[in-house]
Amino acid sequence: MSNFKFKLDRTGVASLMKSSEMQNVLKGHAKAIKDRVGDGYEQDIYVGKNRANAMVSATSIKAKKDNMENNTLLKAVHR
Repeated sequence: MSNFKFKLDRTGVASLMKSSEMQNVLKGHAKAIKDRVGDGYEQDIYVGKNRANAMVSATSIKAKKDNMENNTLLKAVHR
């Protein structure tokens, strides 16, 4: 057996998680979810303290009601 040691480059991982490439990947996933749920939803990308984040949220009253009754966003994530 070899004595393999792995040291994670934490600054490299942090910069990767905030990078524009990661934001583009997240934007693609958020857009796909938004396209599945229909009108009344919007997507947003922002860079937080540790990583880039994407979200899709219901903005219209009709979409909010639909999401509450049918878990529309949750179902769209798992498709």
